[in-house]
Amino acid sequence: MKRGVPFSITGFYSLGSRASVQKAISRLALEGVVERVSKGFYVRPKPLPSMPSIKTTASAEQVAKAWAKEHGYKLVSQGQEAAYRLGLQTQAPMKTVYWSNGPSREFRIGNQVVEVRHISDQKLRWEKEPAGALLRGLLVTPPESVEVSGLKKAVQRLSLTPAEIKAVVKKLSSLPLLNAWQSKLEQLEQLEQTA
Repeated sequence: MKRGVPFSITGFYSLGSRASVQKAISRLALEGVVERVSKGFYVRPKPLPSMPSIKTTASAEQVAKAWAKEHGYKLVSQGQEAAYRLGLQTQAPMKTVYWSNGPSREFRIGNQVVEVRHISDQKLRWEKEPAGALLRGLLVTPPESVEVSGLKKAVQRLSLTPAEIKAVVKKLSSLPLLNAWQSKLEQLEQLEQTA
């Protein structure tokens, strides 16, 4: 158990009966060795280097990611976050929200809140790829609010080669989800071919 890294109690069920593992973890929590951060998730507190008497636990975001990994759910930044990072929108999201194929849930640790929203698998495509970030950004942005030049800048922020840009635009053009963006994606594709 690394300090400051959330872990699931289910990882210990192979060591004994369910009841005995729960009792042992409960005892460790009472002694302050571990701290419960969410249902079924614990963390071994980590002392602050500057003030060893103060101990920190995991962030709400770390717990959400551990939960998703434990259950095999996809977890991606919401569309507004992607749109903001790509420059398609100017307003930063006020709270951390993730989209997932798992159930909707909220994680709270101290004053940190992370919300996980269930969303269709189509919107979670290419979860760790640049095409996925662009897909989610476009899904929450009205096409009429972005010029083709703005779309080109957004694609450039992904730091892709010209060949990769063409592949991403082609992938996105083929999606029925982005029908409203079709003409701007085609214009962008033409711009890329002349460049």
